[in-house]
Amino acid sequence: MNRVRQAILRVGFYALTVAASVPPAHATPLPTGFVRLADIAPSIRQDIRYAGSGNFLHRKVNGYDAPVCILTLQAAQALAGVQQAIAAKGLTLVVFDCYRPARAVADMGEWTREGGPSDPQWYPGVRRGDLIAKGYVGELSTHSRGSTVDVAIARVGGPSVSKPACGAIDADTLDFGTGFDCFDPMSETAHRPPGNEATANRKLLVEAMLAGGFKNYAREWWHFTLGHEPFPTQRFDFPVSAE
Repeated sequence: MNRVRQAILRVGFYALTVAASVPPAHATPLPTGFVRLADIAPSIRQDIRYAGSGNFLHRKVNGYDAPVCILTLQAAQALAGVQQAIAAKGLTLVVFDCYRPARAVADMGEWTREGGPSDPQWYPGVRRGDLIAKGYVGELSTHSRGSTVDVAIARVGGPSVSKPACGAIDADTLDFGTGFDCFDPMSETAHRPPGNEATANRKLLVEAMLAGGFKNYAREWWHFTLGHEPFPTQRFDFPVSAE
């Protein structure tokens, strides 16, 4: 059994213990089967973009009441296993988005249909009104099933390494060639950015997540879905809330 899967089993036992405990009185209850990632893997960094203005809409997205990562218990356990495996290399995961309410997906779609020019930071080569047609914004999202995560890798205690021209520009991550949510062919996982470092980092991320049971979406190097997700056909619409 490889190191990642051993880590997942150990973390899974801990997570089940947490899930079985009585939540604090001040906690906002979640639907059965969902957890806040911080309760399972507190060392994973959270940079939840849609809870603020640092995203392609330049505003908070409907349904994000707090900058918190929520996932199904199975996805959180698996992500915790990946975190434990890469921690041995002095690295940490950084999550940008996790569960996404259906109302947030609708908000993004409505915003896109308002139209407008391209945005040099987020979608430099396509007009806002074409983001759905080009496949960069979906009218449905796997995130609403609770087992999809947008994620990168950073060095533990290290300075910001990447300052990409497209996408999220202030995340403390390794160089991946683009930032999160760069709506451009450069973000396709197989795209080879200039230099070897970004390509190597994409490979590192994909292999670590694959070992943890996640599948990559080929058009976005940061986008992963748990292979055996518990709600493969169901979409949820409860808000993203803090404890």
